[in-house]
Amino acid sequence: MSVREPLGAMGRAARDAEEQLRRAPAAERSGAIRAMAGNIRRRSDEILAANEKDVAGATRLVDRLLLTNERIEDMARGLEEIAGLPDPVGETIDEWTRPNGLQISRVRTPIGVIGMIYESRPNVTAEAAAICLRSGNAVILRSGSEALRSALAIGQAITEALEESGLPAGSVQIVPVADREAVGMMLEGLSGTIDLIIPRGGRALVERVITDARVPVLGHLEGVCHTYVHRSADPDMATSIVHNAKLRRVSVCGSTETLLIDEEAAPSLLPRIASSLEGCELRGDEKARAIVPMGAATETDWRTEYLAPVLAVKTVASIDEAIDHIERFGTGHTEAIVASDRSAAEYFLDRVDSAIVLWNASTQFADGGEFGFGAEIGIATGKLHARGPVGPEQLTTFKYQVRGSGQVRP
Repeated sequence: MSVREPLGAMGRAARDAEEQLRRAPAAERSGAIRAMAGNIRRRSDEILAANEKDVAGATRLVDRLLLTNERIEDMARGLEEIAGLPDPVGETIDEWTRPNGLQISRVRTPIGVIGMIYESRPNVTAEAAAICLRSGNAVILRSGSEALRSALAIGQAITEALEESGLPAGSVQIVPVADREAVGMMLEGLSGTIDLIIPRGGRALVERVITDARVPVLGHLEGVCHTYVHRSADPDMATSIVHNAKLRRVSVCGSTETLLIDEEAAPSLLPRIASSLEGCELRGDEKARAIVPMGAATETDWRTEYLAPVLAVKTVASIDEAIDHIERFGTGHTEAIVASDRSAAEYFLDRVDSAIVLWNASTQFADGGEFGFGAEIGIATGKLHARGPVGPEQLTTFKYQVRGSGQVRP
C-alpha cells in the first residue's frame, strides 16, 4: 500500500502543530520535554525489548544501535538538560534605532516543520524531538529500518508526553514504515509542509538527500576526523588523547580516523601511542611503518571513516603539512592538535576550517551534550546557517520587527 496518503496527513498535522508550538509558552514546551524523559524511563523495558529485536537483525554498527539501561538513562537526562536550556524563541539577537526614529529588532523564530532522516541510532529519536520542541519546531522523523522498532517504542513515550502536556500530537511524528517512498516524499517537502530536511547517517544517505531534496538541507557529512600530534606535545597527554579519540567509542562520528604525527617526535612518541592502542589496527605511511610495524596505508585510508578499531597514521614534516592533509582529505567535521606550544596551537585553531577544532582535547568531545546543548540533532559540516553541534538555537531563524511612530519614506 502506498504511503503517500498517510505521509501527506502527517505533513498537514505537523504544519498545524507548528502554528501552535510557535505560540506555546516556553514553560509548556519545557514541561512536555520533561514528561518525555519521565515516560522514556517508565517505558524502558518496552524500549529495550524493541531494541533487542532490532539488534538481533543487525549486521553492522551494532554499537550505534544498541540500547542499555544506562544509555536510556543518559537519553532521559539529556532531555532534562534540553528542557532546562534558555528558550531561543523570541530572543532579541540585536536591536538598533535608525536616524529617522525607526526601532529595528532581529528576533529568533522557529524554522517551522523539520523533516529528519536518520540511520542506526535510536537515541536520535528522543534527542531530535526534544531539540525541535525546545526551539518551537514540529518534526517528522524517518528512522532507518534497522532501528525502526526502537524508534517507534520511544515515539510512543513521546506521544503520551505530548498528550499529557496539552501539545498537539503532530508536534513529533515518526514515519511508521521503512518504505523508501517515504524518504522520496519527505525530500519533495510533503506538498510544501516541510521547511528543512536534516539527514544523519552515512555518505550514501546524505548525498542522496543533498541531490534529491526540493527543500533546504542541513547536512551532516561523515566524520573523517584527525588528531595532529605536534613536536611540542606532552607525551603522556598525547598518548591519553589519541587513545580516547580513537577507542572510547569507535562508532561515533567524532572518533579520530587519522593520526598525524610530527616526524621529529614520531621516533620516540609513536611507539608509545601505538602500544596504548591495543586491539586497534594501524595502517601507516612508509616513515610510520619504519618506526612501528603496521599495515601500509593507501590514499583510500586517508579518506575513510572506519567507524571501527582501525587508525590511519601519517608522519608530517610541519604543521602546514598537517593542515594541508586535513584540507585535502577531511570532511570538515572535527580536528584536534596536541601541543604545548601555544603559538602552534593557535595557528592550527585559526587555519583549520572545520566545524570543530580542538587544542589538547579528544575529538570525541564533538557532541552537543558536551557543548552544553543537552544533546544534538547532529554535527553540521556545511558552512551555511549552522556548523558543529546542532541544538535548539541552531534550529531557529530570525525575523525583523520594526517599530515606528508614523514615519513614511521620502
